[in-house]
Amino acid sequence: MSNKIELNVLREGQGPIVVLSHALGCDLHMWDGVAALLARAHTVIRYDHRNHGGSAKSTEAFGIETLADDVIGLIEREAPGETVHFVGLSMGGMTAQALAARRPDLLRSVTIANSSAFYPDQSPWRARVEMVAQQGVAAIAPGAVSRWLTPEWVSTFEGEAAAKALQDTLEKTDANGYIASCNAVAAIDFRQSNHRIAVPTLVIGGLQDEATPMPMSKEMADAIPGARLLTINAAHLSAVERPADFTNLLIDFWRSL
Repeated sequence: MSNKIELNVLREGQGPIVVLSHALGCDLHMWDGVAALLARAHTVIRYDHRNHGGSAKSTEAFGIETLADDVIGLIEREAPGETVHFVGLSMGGMTAQALAARRPDLLRSVTIANSSAFYPDQSPWRARVEMVAQQGVAAIAPGAVSRWLTPEWVSTFEGEAAAKALQDTLEKTDANGYIASCNAVAAIDFRQSNHRIAVPTLVIGGLQDEATPMPMSKEMADAIPGARLLTINAAHLSAVERPADFTNLLIDFWRSL
């Protein structure tokens, strides 16, 4: 298990506790739109993963289980004796899968958005790691952001501003930390452990998501007992592109529990 590190945490609102976990190369501001809506009736806790945003850097090799360990410590500190709704997107959704299998006692529910349980072909990840090692994170930033949001939305004033902010955040990410995080993402395999998840689970898939296409969401939903699969008409960062739709899916799901 990797050493515990200091995480940058932002807490807002009052009510049932929701923890928001962001994608690779983003930071807690990825959730700005969703958090503003949820904080009207919830305590919203969002954080930067290790090697991201204002959290500590750790360039040693680690797995997604380490990100789950990080968030276990966070939940135990921020919500002692309480259970939380955990919402993860992409790498955050991978963290959700590891967390739900290991510590169901901490959770009221999990939401796994725009994510995957396994990558049969790791070569695109290896190519990305190689490019970052040679040229820095800026070399992969425009391509990554183009997969994160639909071109239609980026052509709007709001979408253009969001794309620029996301690219700025990605380019500021420490290269060695990003490489360590990439390697953790590439190596995931939750195909067996997902069958053991006993927490109410919502899987959200993006209809225009090229990074984690709908079949990946369907596989997770099929594997997790009782999981619900819902879709959102967006690309990979569905919570950024359609925060109101994303929030409505969460609230409807929680009300049904």
